Amino acid sequence: MDKLRWIVAAIAVVIVIAVAAGIFLMPSPGTAPAPGAPVATGYNGAVPANAMLRVPASRVYPGGAPTGLNVALSNPLASDPDAAERGKRDFDTFNCSGCHAANGGGGMGPALSDANWLYGSSPGAIYMTIVQGRANGMPAWGAMLPDRTVWELVSYIESISEKPGPQFGTTISAAPQTPPREQVPANRMQTVTPWAFTEPQPPDGTRPGG
Repeated sequence: MDKLRWIVAAIAVVIVIAVAAGIFLMPSPGTAPAPGAPVATGYNGAVPANAMLRVPASRVYPGGAPTGLNVALSNPLASDPDAAERGKRDFDTFNCSGCHAANGGGGMGPALSDANWLYGSSPGAIYMTIVQGRANGMPAWGAMLPDRTVWELVSYIESISEKPGPQFGTTISAAPQTPPREQVPANRMQTVTPWAFTEPQPPDGTRPGG
């Protein structure tokens, strides 16, 4: 009987110690638990952080001049002839085409293969859009993609977003322009220079096979 009482007493002591330890270690209201490991140890990309932080997301400047801002940041891969091609593969690998469509033609996300931009078309602005994300659905990829991969994507987007020349013509019209031309559809050709490949649009707007 004494042995049973000692066992019960020991169990009770263990329970009391466990409860006391839990109360002691419980964080107080309003405090966050210490992270097990830092998310990042600091930015170490191709462009100095102080230069990146001065890239504006808005094109509205106090006094009308972007004094002190870095609006002309260049792409560090601008002289790499293969960067755009790698960026095209990255674009599909990370399913950018799932929102922006093949060749950046536009879908759930805005078109990237035209001259219309919501947050600026400079290399720095495109980089910051990818890294930070934007309102209305653009994810922030900064914690997921290496810095070099982001710049490869910038190279690709720059290559497909060149505004078509005057010979391209306008096809969104009730009366087709002369000469009526359109970009070769993405299901027939994926390239880093889609605007360089155009073809006549049929007079009735249809093609063999639908």
